[in-house]
Amino acid sequence: MKVILLQDIDKLGKKGDIKEVADGYARNLLIPNKKAVLASKSEIIKAEEQKKIDTEKAEQELIRFQEVASQLDGFELEIPAKVGEDNKLFGAITTVKISEELKKNNFEIEKNKIKLEEPIKEIGEYEIPIELPHNLEAKIKLIVTEEK
Repeated sequence: MKVILLQDIDKLGKKGDIKEVADGYARNLLIPNKKAVLASKSEIIKAEEQKKIDTEKAEQELIRFQEVASQLDGFELEIPAKVGEDNKLFGAITTVKISEELKKNNFEIEKNKIKLEEPIKEIGEYEIPIELPHNLEAKIKLIVTEEK
């Protein structure tokens, strides 16, 4: 039975793909769970149109994230922090703090996209990689200074 996938399914295919599957698999699992529809001519036409729309959206998104990556790459972010003896920080600079500071500078970066091996506990300069969608990466320069 030919079906059109409505979502990505592991080991079967991606959303919009037309696949030949066992009748029972389609009738008992894919179609009732709205993971696929029967591949009629009208559904195939709709799927092809949707694929074109999705491709255009992905291209526009890629361009947008390339711009964000170029703006972020080399961006210097200064975070003042309270310091104790031996230039050790009271507390630590974490991905949450970096994300908040980036938001203040008009960059909406989620904390899980900031690749920090461990929290920063000393004054200094650090190069922090940031992962963006479409396998893009940018590196910011984080400068931790003593709070006055």
